[in-house]
Amino acid sequence: MRALVLDGVGFGHLQVRRVPTPRPGPGQMLARVDAAGICTSLLKLVEQGPDHSQVYGWDLGRFPLILGDEGSVTLVEVGQDLQARYHPGERYVIQPAVNHPPINHRERYRDGGRGVAKVAVGYTMSGHLAEYILITEETVAAGCLLPIRDPSFPFAHAAMSEPLSCCVSAQDHHVHLVQETPLEPRQVVKGLKPGGVTVVVGAGAMGRMHVDLALSYNPRAILVADLVEARLELVRNLLGPRATKAGIDLQALNPGTIDLNKRVNELTNYRGADDVIVAAGSKKAIESAQSLVGRGAVLDLFGGLKKGEDVIGLDTGIVHYKEINVTGSSGGSPWDIARTLELMLSREIDAGCHITRIGDLEHAIEFLRMVMAQEIDGKAVVYPHRRSAEIRAVKSWSAQDEADYLAGC
Repeated sequence: MRALVLDGVGFGHLQVRRVPTPRPGPGQMLARVDAAGICTSLLKLVEQGPDHSQVYGWDLGRFPLILGDEGSVTLVEVGQDLQARYHPGERYVIQPAVNHPPINHRERYRDGGRGVAKVAVGYTMSGHLAEYILITEETVAAGCLLPIRDPSFPFAHAAMSEPLSCCVSAQDHHVHLVQETPLEPRQVVKGLKPGGVTVVVGAGAMGRMHVDLALSYNPRAILVADLVEARLELVRNLLGPRATKAGIDLQALNPGTIDLNKRVNELTNYRGADDVIVAAGSKKAIESAQSLVGRGAVLDLFGGLKKGEDVIGLDTGIVHYKEINVTGSSGGSPWDIARTLELMLSREIDAGCHITRIGDLEHAIEFLRMVMAQEIDGKAVVYPHRRSAEIRAVKSWSAQDEADYLAGC
């Protein structure tokens, strides 16, 4: 089979090549990769190799990795110990963050895997950027196989469930304490505040996913801030019609030309926003976002900073006097994938509006280089079993688009 393989550090050790198609053992399964997403986190893996925190010192020269943490699959072969639970033809999304100690190849891990409590698909376990993927005992034991109930659900949309699930996890970390009257106990309200004002700082691919999900909480207003006007235009075009239909005031603003604090104050009568999500990996963005929060608000630090640059200034006064919650999250859990699939199937979020590039497995390295050069604003998806000479740039990607593409149109 063809697979994207990393056998060292750097792009010089990354190539699409033919490797043996794996054979599943009694507690394993083989699945066809229907579609796979290109995740920016792969750049860190390529740059760090065995020093990456999820690789645990593997010798990539001796034991190359098959990359790809985002994808949707169809079972083609089920090991004998699993045949009562799983069947060929069933479709799944795999949660790549597998909270289980390694069962296979422990000798390849640093110190024989001692102390390793979590492994990952597309790192030390076979990834989605291949024609087939081996699903091992760790994935099954950790409950990381999430079924796709609708057989007509687009492959590419299912592959987007992993990055979208990161937003589900992040927004699920929002906690508001609500008192109906001063004499009643506080009640915990989880998620974005319904009827409140949400601010998303950063309108890149993940920021737009946050806006997409935020619509399902039905705030009265969502303000999206970014310095790149083209990103703001994508927010208006792709998500504006849904916001209007739901009666939500969606504003895409450039803080270089519009005073964001003033706009928040106008919307809230100077009370401040209820939920502020910083979806940009920027120290300045995080520090300036602190001025937007209102009393009892949530400040979500979603955009990660580079190691060594991740210490910022925090106004403890707003934590103390405004009683805000500061939260963050990295990745999600199987529940987050399952919840994302539910939201997709109920059309409360639209995975297709986040896809901007389509290609073949052979384009995976070029896609990664484009991501590194910031030449892709959105998600790239590859279809490992569909050969295509050219990359296709799209404004969105629907079920019909996928059907036509796979039919050779």
